Amino acid sequence: MEIVRNILLILHIISFAGVAGATIAQLPKVKEGVAKISGGILHSSWLMLATGLGLVGMMYARDLEPDNMKIGVKTLVLVAIIVVALVNKKKTSVSGGVLGAILGLSVLNVVLAVAW
Repeated sequence: MEIVRNILLILHIISFAGVAGATIAQLPKVKEGVAKISGGILHSSWLMLATGLGLVGMMYARDLEPDNMKIGVKTLVLVAIIVVALVNKKKTSVSGGVLGAILGLSVLNVVLAVAW
């Protein structure tokens, strides 16, 4: 069971890197007006949701009680990332504010995970 938890945790961390990296990769394109929501942002955010839920499920399976308030807040932040990305996915170009919001929310999620 510990192996599955470790795999989920590693994938969860990689998914954050995917969201942050794909967003940062689009930032130079803002000046040219061709920045967009890439598949990397969406796929990584969905992976983050799936692995996060898996990690919470693993805690319950091991008879541990997770901090449900923390999990709820982190899930709301992640849902906000997904909503912002989905709303702007079909646009031909997005502003730096949209990319900044996605990046800021993903960093907020890490801060909540570590500091809370």
